Amino acid sequence: MTTDRKQALRLRRHRRVRKHVTGTPERPRLAVFRSNKHISAQVIDDVGGRTLAAASSVEKDMKSDAGGNRDAAKKVGQLLGERAKAAGVSKVVFDRGGFQYHGRVAALADAAREAGLEF
Repeated sequence: MTTDRKQALRLRRHRRVRKHVTGTPERPRLAVFRSNKHISAQVIDDVGGRTLAAASSVEKDMKSDAGGNRDAAKKVGQLLGERAKAAGVSKVVFDRGGFQYHGRVAALADAAREAGLEF
């Protein structure tokens, strides 16, 4: 399967999920994006159109570690959980972005839960 086809199928899954998953000010959306080298996540209020907290493996303090493996995903999830708590967010709705809930995506979600986010 070509890369373009995989990307198109992922976007199709993502659109299907986004029909039902929306972030509100009370319960924002935790959106995950995974590339081949890195992983990033944002806590988004879709009603206000604002990103409340974000973390990525591309950040300066994360660059020294490995970029796109499960350990980096755990660190990103932990960092995102801490930043979301600082922004006053405790409950989120999880948006895996069309990616399979497995490996790096699951590691990020588990670390965010350990940091205090509920979903």
